[in-house]
Amino acid sequence: NPFQLSNPPMTSSASPMKIGMRHRTTSSSKVQTVLQPVPGFQVYTAGRPPWFGKDGVIQKPFLIGICGGSASGKTTVAKEIIGRLQQRWVSLLSMDSYYREYLPEEKPIIRANNFNFDHPSAFDLNLLVETLKRLKQGKHVNVPIYDFTTHSRVKGKEQIIYGANVVIFEGILAFCDNRLLDLIDLKVFVDTDDDERLSRRLIRDIRERGRAVQGVLDQYERFVKPSFDEFIAPTRSKADIIVPRGGSNHVAIDLICRHVRNQLIKRGLNTRCELAEAYRYGDMDGHPEALPDNVRVLEQTQQVRHLHTVLRNRNTERDEFVFYANRLMRLLFEHALGGLPESSWQKVTVTAPDGSSYEGVRRATTASGAAASLVGVSVLRAGETMEPALAAVAKDVRLGKILIQTNPETREPELHYHRLPTSIAESQVILMDATVATGAAAMMAVRVLLDHDCPEQNITFCTLVASAAGVSAIAYAFPKLRLVTTAIDPGLSDAYYIEPGVGNFGDRYFGTTGGGQDDSGDETC
Repeated sequence: NPFQLSNPPMTSSASPMKIGMRHRTTSSSKVQTVLQPVPGFQVYTAGRPPWFGKDGVIQKPFLIGICGGSASGKTTVAKEIIGRLQQRWVSLLSMDSYYREYLPEEKPIIRANNFNFDHPSAFDLNLLVETLKRLKQGKHVNVPIYDFTTHSRVKGKEQIIYGANVVIFEGILAFCDNRLLDLIDLKVFVDTDDDERLSRRLIRDIRERGRAVQGVLDQYERFVKPSFDEFIAPTRSKADIIVPRGGSNHVAIDLICRHVRNQLIKRGLNTRCELAEAYRYGDMDGHPEALPDNVRVLEQTQQVRHLHTVLRNRNTERDEFVFYANRLMRLLFEHALGGLPESSWQKVTVTAPDGSSYEGVRRATTASGAAASLVGVSVLRAGETMEPALAAVAKDVRLGKILIQTNPETREPELHYHRLPTSIAESQVILMDATVATGAAAMMAVRVLLDHDCPEQNITFCTLVASAAGVSAIAYAFPKLRLVTTAIDPGLSDAYYIEPGVGNFGDRYFGTTGGGQDDSGDETC
């Protein structure tokens, strides 16, 4: 589990807790960094703070490349750096995952220990370069899993990792290709004595990879040592820092960490505060009447005003609140689905009961002939309340979830978890959150979808109540996205609460109490 929940004492600005109401929990980033070991690479995760600015543009991760001979201590150095940096979101990618698929005629050579795994041609460098480019863009990547006992990739299995504040890439030939060097921000070469590297390799290959002693020694003399002299040792000159003695050189590792911290400080973000200040009056120029073109507000009929009256009344009982909230959600989704782009629909002729033809439309089909997919993604927890209403108006919708919670100390949204349908890049996506205050959590959710290759123009963001500042922030950052809401409230308090708002939507809907912030990631509304 990449996060843990706790129950810190909180003061509530909402109505007094009623008998039978249960306390809710809120996330805290004051947790130990979690290591998720996977063959070939490691992923370190905790609640991820914003990796983009108020304009929605990604801040590129700091990429550290670690090169060195086989068993020189590259992974140990990487773990030492991660431990000292104390960053909440760091990815460690190993070059070992990118050994290429071997041809049938090469397999007998491999079984006879006559194949050189330390040569650049043994790696899929094109895939590796593309992977690092995507990580630098903040996007997710599918990393192959390599089995060292069979010398092949595990069929049908990949691991997903994501761009991070810091990405550490380590491998014996990390500096062998200029395309890799161009992507790396800090180049580190781990220099370890040849005899020590050989002893480490013997222990590792015998214990972990099931090799025979003589086979390891023979391979070392014929391939490993010559490849080190030809391809690896010359890359010392390309390194920014050379670390003698590997992971035991604490002075060198401390120097690296100081440099990385300074770089991260320069890239520091305070997204929620910046958004609130930039768009507090409706847009960046202080014109509340300027509603962006990609924003649609449900027509304020008497029925809609009645529903809002019930929801905004602090004395409304929970059962009544849930009933009228569900009604308003259905109206919202009907309005949102009517605004899907023309490309989402295709003309069709059906036969009416009386035998006549009717010219209508239906959702467009894909190249395979199946109906174009509709995906709903809720921002937990308040966004989850909207799932039944969406399913009621689109019965074939597939659902995903994103958990974003506000750090109580920094007041910044943090990404903790997400589960998305596999074909989201080809789908029309309805992104749901009950309320939007500054828009910081909503922008993070949109950024997650974009990082999964979902086109911006395929996203429709639906919310019941939004502040003018939040609407402007989202709309200007993502101009191709469609934003649909039932009401835009003008005010945003100094604590980033919507005014007048509807209170803490999640607490009122679920019957919980727990303080002033809505744990969907945005604040009390």
